[in-house]
Amino acid sequence: MKKILLSSAGFENPHIGQLFLKLIRKPVENIRILFVPTAAITPEELFYIEKSKQELFQMGIKEEQLHILTLDSPVDEKEIARSDVLYVCGGNTFHLLQIIRETNFTQFIKKFIAQGKLYFGVSAGSIILGPSIEIAVPFDENKEKMDNFTGLGLIQDVLSPHFVPEEKKLIDEYRAKLPYPITPLTDQQAFLVTDEESKIVE
Repeated sequence: MKKILLSSAGFENPHIGQLFLKLIRKPVENIRILFVPTAAITPEELFYIEKSKQELFQMGIKEEQLHILTLDSPVDEKEIARSDVLYVCGGNTFHLLQIIRETNFTQFIKKFIAQGKLYFGVSAGSIILGPSIEIAVPFDENKEKMDNFTGLGLIQDVLSPHFVPEEKKLIDEYRAKLPYPITPLTDQQAFLVTDEESKIVE
């Protein structure tokens, strides 16, 4: 079964953490996570990488069960095979997608999801799964000078994390501009995609 859980801010809402564990269906101490911090560039983004790790440890994930994958070296298929979760962190959406394209990591993401394992995204790690990442233009610096905003297309919606009411006009502009459904997510929400449904959870 397809299991994709795309968050705005990780487990800031504890209910999302509970759903995360429920989807894996394995004793928490046995859960093995492939943790991708590639999107983080700035000190602030790196701070949130550490916050994400601590959230996992506080939930009972064992430190030795967390394997860091930076995408700057060949991906070990054996590591993918023995992992239960692909956890893709937040940061700069353009940088993350550029590296994924360069390393052809998309095929590994698709294989991971096809095997019924959980893909968990945070912010940029959530946005990239949609059909377009153009929604990130007002928020992330495009140092890569990217002009092809095509996402991985593994979900139908364009996700806009960290949504606050002041951004409603901006979201409406993108709804008029892009031919895809746009789903804003607050930091208390996530977007769940399975074979049966796609819905906001909180």
